[in-house]
Amino acid sequence: MKQTAKIYVAGHRGLVGSALVRRLQASGFSNLLLPTRRELDLTRQQAVEDFFERERPDYVFLAAAKVGGIRANSVFAGDFIRDNLLIQTNVIESARRAGVSKLLFLGSSCIYPKFASQPIRESELMTGPLEPTNSAYAVAKIAGIEMVQAYRRQFDFPGICLMPTNLYGPGDNFDLENAHVAPALMRRFHEAKLSEAPEVTVWGSGRPRREFLHCDDLADAALLLMQEYDEAEIVNVGCGEDVSIAELAETIRDVVGYPGRLTFDASKPDGTPRKLLDVSRLFAIGWRPKIALRDGLEQAYQWYVENVETKGVRATVS
Repeated sequence: MKQTAKIYVAGHRGLVGSALVRRLQASGFSNLLLPTRRELDLTRQQAVEDFFERERPDYVFLAAAKVGGIRANSVFAGDFIRDNLLIQTNVIESARRAGVSKLLFLGSSCIYPKFASQPIRESELMTGPLEPTNSAYAVAKIAGIEMVQAYRRQFDFPGICLMPTNLYGPGDNFDLENAHVAPALMRRFHEAKLSEAPEVTVWGSGRPRREFLHCDDLADAALLLMQEYDEAEIVNVGCGEDVSIAELAETIRDVVGYPGRLTFDASKPDGTPRKLLDVSRLFAIGWRPKIALRDGLEQAYQWYVENVETKGVRATVS
């Protein structure tokens, strides 16, 4: 990638997209296309086609998506599958027509079966039933993978697919109804501290294990793979280590400085028992994460206090 290349980051205001923009700018890439959702609605086919025809980007990072936690995926399943299918179909097809040099599609670790062997290898895709609470989102992402791979076969389309693990960091969505587990816990502990609430109850048993990767580490891996990787096979992106939800909650409570009790409501859904990615393919390319979990959580909490709590800014998701 030449530093003068025209690069479109779809979803640049979200957690992943904003991290990609930071990483690209830090590496000297300044010719970035960053239309807002108001300027370009990615669910509208004609608008996306017109944008690609007009701007002719050289590279595309497809980070735009409708995302959320267990509750959002369950309640708004129709929105999740519709919007994600529209976004990725419009962008990938328009990129093909415009003759981009390369497109990077960001999937999700939820594409893998609920009871996949651990750690999860890329070959586990489509080998068993999905986790029901986010199956609509997962099916949309699987369709995106298949589209990129099918386009590679039929059109020699230069697309690659990355499957990130659970992400967190500055720019996350801290909405209590729809956020993922880390930002949701962070906000709940923060508000409990301010209100001096004696107890915070967390959904589920606390036993499920999850892997967490800072968004800046993902952006670093994405830039490397955009430059160095050009194969049809998907690539897992994670840190190779996991923690229980209970351990995560304890760490976040400590980071926030909440002194009250922590309890778990086992009547609420746990989701997949464990989700740890096999990252040997990525590590073989020479990449390693740089941000330890606690350090990253401290950074994310500082961002929350300075931007969401103080300024009332609500992070967008696509």
